[in-house]
Amino acid sequence: MSTAAREVLVHPDKEALAQATAARLTTRLAEAQAARGTASVVLTGGRNGNALLAALAASPEARERIDWSRLDVWWGDERFLPEGDPERNHTQAHEALLDAVPLDPARVHAMPPSDGRYVGDAEAAAEAYATELAAAAGTDPTVRVPAFDVLLLGVGPDTHVASLFPEHPALRETERTVVGVHGAPKPPPTRLTLTLPAIRSAQEVWLLAAGEDKADAVALALSGPGELQAPAAAAHGRSRTLWLLDTTAASRLPATE
Repeated sequence: MSTAAREVLVHPDKEALAQATAARLTTRLAEAQAARGTASVVLTGGRNGNALLAALAASPEARERIDWSRLDVWWGDERFLPEGDPERNHTQAHEALLDAVPLDPARVHAMPPSDGRYVGDAEAAAEAYATELAAAAGTDPTVRVPAFDVLLLGVGPDTHVASLFPEHPALRETERTVVGVHGAPKPPPTRLTLTLPAIRSAQEVWLLAAGEDKADAVALALSGPGELQAPAAAAHGRSRTLWLLDTTAASRLPATE
């Protein structure tokens, strides 16, 4: 699999980052729809992921570029909590944007909650999401994940992406596309996440970071460490890997970045 060299774009502040990324995302998804008729995006939660969705919700011009009925929406990870819990990425995404746009409900692929069919069984829930991904990938049994147009990732202060934390067992997964995470170092301890092989199936991977508390993580991840030490360093797309930062998150990068 070929992977593109990373690109680093720095924006003046977190608001500019959210607005510029919203515009960039709608343009990219509109291009995909023009080429193929449909598009797919993998959303991320957290501060920067939700700020991006809110910026998109606040921009009618940007929203109108996309045919929402022909967009597939997936998630990179999820807190294994009950349906509608305010801490679920799915819940937050609907509040920030998804309730305001005319999506096809069949194209909104939420990760299973902890109180549904897979009560308390994160591994079964992960397997179910992996099955859904494989079904969307097509008839070739060797292709287990759709070629997402854009996969969004927030970068944590410890360099985690999705729910892949430094030195955690999920980082070592090479076969499965979705796994349950147990004992996560930030609450809640039980989560579902795409694995690195699934993340790397995306055409483009965009990593978002804003704020002083992300500066050390960004500098570490872009310095070439191993993936067990800095998961964000291991996230890349097939055709493009884009780091989207504000000035404070980029403040510890060398001048050459």
